[in-house]
Amino acid sequence: MKRWLTGAVSWFACLGLLAVPLPGEGAETIKIGVTQPLTGVVAASGNYVAQGARIAESLLNAKGGILGKKVELIVEDNKSNPVEAVATAEKLIVRDKVPVLMGAWSSTYTLAVMPKLMEYSVPMVVETSSSGKITTSGNPWIFRISPTSAMEAVAMAPHVKKFNVKKADFLSVNNDWGRGAADEFAKMLQKQGIRIGTRETMDAKAQDLSAQLAKIKASGGDTLFLTTGVEQITLVLKQAKEQRLAHKIITTGGSSSPDQLIEQAGAAAEGSYHILFFAPWFPEAAPYPALAKEFVAEWKKRGYNFAGLTEGFRGYDGIMTIAAAITKAGKADAKSIQKALWDVQVQGVNGPIKFMKEGPKGRESGQSQPNVFIVQIAQGKVALPGFMKK
Repeated sequence: MKRWLTGAVSWFACLGLLAVPLPGEGAETIKIGVTQPLTGVVAASGNYVAQGARIAESLLNAKGGILGKKVELIVEDNKSNPVEAVATAEKLIVRDKVPVLMGAWSSTYTLAVMPKLMEYSVPMVVETSSSGKITTSGNPWIFRISPTSAMEAVAMAPHVKKFNVKKADFLSVNNDWGRGAADEFAKMLQKQGIRIGTRETMDAKAQDLSAQLAKIKASGGDTLFLTTGVEQITLVLKQAKEQRLAHKIITTGGSSSPDQLIEQAGAAAEGSYHILFFAPWFPEAAPYPALAKEFVAEWKKRGYNFAGLTEGFRGYDGIMTIAAAITKAGKADAKSIQKALWDVQVQGVNGPIKFMKEGPKGRESGQSQPNVFIVQIAQGKVALPGFMKK
């Protein structure tokens, strides 16, 4: 009898496992997983993205949610670490049973997470990462709304002559994002006959950049392309001023938060240029001015740091893209969302979002074509250079 009961328990346990719904299926709410760096070296940016995502969640729920169900964001801290990024993604998929993710800010974190998306067949909307590898490695569960470094360089190309660049140097964070940006911008500049000087890298946690800046100063270049997070940009600007570096400084990647630089770097930020994907000081210049103004107004209403708008819009656009896919799919399961993402057309704060195919045939990733702005810090304020004004 004991043996029979043991066997029966095992049999019913198996039946129970078979009855477990797929991620998102039959849920009372529609869960969306978010993995961002809420602590660690790029925590400011990750928190801004999360705040933008929360605005989208609130606005969706105020309008009745998605498919009549409340939207529930589950936001996890990847601690600015690729190992933690993988752990958060697995936790969201396996324990929280989310049918879709948004993340993971850094290219390094996103690349680390991507095998888990393949393993569990769950799509992820990439809101920030720019490494070309993300959409060319053959992962059909990836849909990126941020530009690649190559796209960013192409957008910058028509303006290079206006900066009178003769010889360019590079200082990049030593990861997939930083090295990839330096590669793409160097290629673009070389095509225009511009000489490339020294290419320096730095650890994401580095505080003293004097050695790299000394080499850059000695190179004889006139323009420095800088790729890293806002925290480290602040250090570079201050230390460049201390070393009397004469280079024009242009940051890439869209994560410079110019208002934060003005506040924290002060006079050292004066004259620097920054490539962004949303310019909240000039919402009228956005592709959809009314939407941009509404988003900025809501951000201010919540008392969020205005400087964070250049990152926060990513979280909003990412969640709204996911919401559009779930609505189009008519249900919130992973495979249906993946299929629907190919057909979405979303009006984002950054501009229109729709996906083209990138990567190996049959295993393509989705890549949108984002908007690009260039701003300058002039007289302690953020300004649009003349060539960017409509």
